[in-house]
Amino acid sequence: MPQALSEFDLIKQYFVRQRPGRATLGIGDDCALLTPTAGKQIAISSDMLVEDRHFFAGADARMLGHKSLAVNLSDLAAMGARPVAFTLALALPQADRHWLAGFAEGLFALADEHGCELIGGDTTKGPLNICITVFGELAPGQALRRSAARAGDDIWISGALGDARLALAGYRMEQNLPPADLATAAARMHTPTPRVALGCALAEAGIVHAAIDISDGLVGDLGHILKASHVGATLDVDALPAGPVLARQDSALRRRYTAAGGDDYELCFTAPAASRDAIAALAISCGTPVTRVGRIDTEAGLRLVDAAGLPLDLQLTSFDHFSG
Repeated sequence: MPQALSEFDLIKQYFVRQRPGRATLGIGDDCALLTPTAGKQIAISSDMLVEDRHFFAGADARMLGHKSLAVNLSDLAAMGARPVAFTLALALPQADRHWLAGFAEGLFALADEHGCELIGGDTTKGPLNICITVFGELAPGQALRRSAARAGDDIWISGALGDARLALAGYRMEQNLPPADLATAAARMHTPTPRVALGCALAEAGIVHAAIDISDGLVGDLGHILKASHVGATLDVDALPAGPVLARQDSALRRRYTAAGGDDYELCFTAPAASRDAIAALAISCGTPVTRVGRIDTEAGLRLVDAAGLPLDLQLTSFDHFSG
């Protein structure tokens, strides 16, 4: 029987990597030391994933490692910041070697893809809980903020929406999906793609006013932009890009899950109409499709319309961590 892992053995075996990184001082001391690039600001974000709240008990460890970092990288993308480093605080019911190996594999595969170095954190025994704090860099004045939308702006969405929520409905037996469709939709839930390249390109080009990542559902997340910017919006629900599995479902389900599904980790951003061609070109260069889905209005509130511009009476709510 393998010897039980101590806290420090666990860290050394699964999370310390013998390779050069950006950190001036990494794992192994009371604090890490991170020296910012001259002339850059540091963007910082934290996200926590809790078993049975954000993921099912028994979730695949490798996919969970990916998602736990992806949701943080998505926050950096929404600000237009390039990833630099992250910390990991991990509570575990037990030090399971197989689980740790899978989790670390998924975590570091995505970290390496974005040049993002693990520089510290903490481990303890307890209910499974994963908390990551991520650090990124961007030029002063370049950050894409929620408070900068302007009346007349177009509203854009990256990628596609709704398949993650459809997968959740499939797992809960709310929708009867063929196994292949469930697997395809579930990939969007378990391994989202943070739109880092697009967010950075938009920020560096200076052609976008406001942005947010779509984590709790578009209607709710767009609402944060509207509130912070003191504006309203008209959203063409039928223009919302549905994921490939959701696109084959009926229109009522498509509307509900694209507008308020959650767990998409796409970008929603606003920009003047004069930026349309530049945005389309940047999206192509980043390999990320974008769709124009509405406009920012002077009148407060969010108005939902169909493809013909007629009002839709949809009762939609986004995810809230303290409801249900």
